[in-house]
Amino acid sequence: MTEGAEEVINLRSQITCLQNRVRELEEENAKFSSRLSSCRCNELQEKMPREKSENLGEERGEMNSGSKRSGRKKATRKTPGYDTRIMNHHPRRYVALKVMYFGQRFYGFSQEAQMDPSIESEIFKALETTRLLIGDKKEIQYSRCGRTDKGVSAFGQVIALYLRSKLKDIDAHNKHSGETVPEEQDGQPEGEIDYVRVLNGVLPKDIRIVGWCPVSSDFSARFSCLSREYKYFFWGDNLNLSVMETAGKKLIGEHDFRNFCKMDALNVHTYRRNVMSFKISPCDMRFEGTSTLCYKN
Repeated sequence: MTEGAEEVINLRSQITCLQNRVRELEEENAKFSSRLSSCRCNELQEKMPREKSENLGEERGEMNSGSKRSGRKKATRKTPGYDTRIMNHHPRRYVALKVMYFGQRFYGFSQEAQMDPSIESEIFKALETTRLLIGDKKEIQYSRCGRTDKGVSAFGQVIALYLRSKLKDIDAHNKHSGETVPEEQDGQPEGEIDYVRVLNGVLPKDIRIVGWCPVSSDFSARFSCLSREYKYFFWGDNLNLSVMETAGKKLIGEHDFRNFCKMDALNVHTYRRNVMSFKISPCDMRFEGTSTLCYKN
């Protein structure tokens, strides 16, 4: 068989596959069309505005008749949910929160991946539940020290944001900016909200706020960070630790890591990082007890 004949056979095979796929798509399209034709969504949408306008008319009529009788208007119904904008009349202060969490059941720290649960989504749920938020993420100048992947834990993650405060003269109380107020410490600023206790009361048990401190408005949890420490645990057997440490030592010093990270031209202007130390050591953990420790999922 010549080369030209083989090419013709291949092209015919591809055309046949495409024709079959087109038929499949046409069948799927026909199914969706039949479903849409029996859908009553449009009818409901047409009815809803009329019902709403009728209800509004009834409520206005009740209020007008009530005002004629008593001279007072009825109280309006509160809408469900939490609108952070209604808290704008409260004083607020810029603080850094130190967070500890066990990441086993979470899809990483960031909620931008839109995978729940995430550490960040749980923290913001707690902030909304406790009415500590005033404004959206842009208005509260939210920043985070970094992000962790799925299953990764952290013992010193830092976030910064504006929170509701009880203190009116915030500038005077921010003179101790940078002094951490840890959990269960008697040095809680007089009259201020106990952010640690309030948030830990609603957060899940595997996320804890371990301290907070007032910071200046130009503080960034990401860019004001001086250093970060990472610990990795390798569960494999028969690892050559000496070879691993020799390879790791090559990372010490300043290097350009642009090929190992996501480009962020808007916020990141240099991709050079200084690795100050690298160490590999065996982790030998032992527990002593009167009987066997039982673990249950």
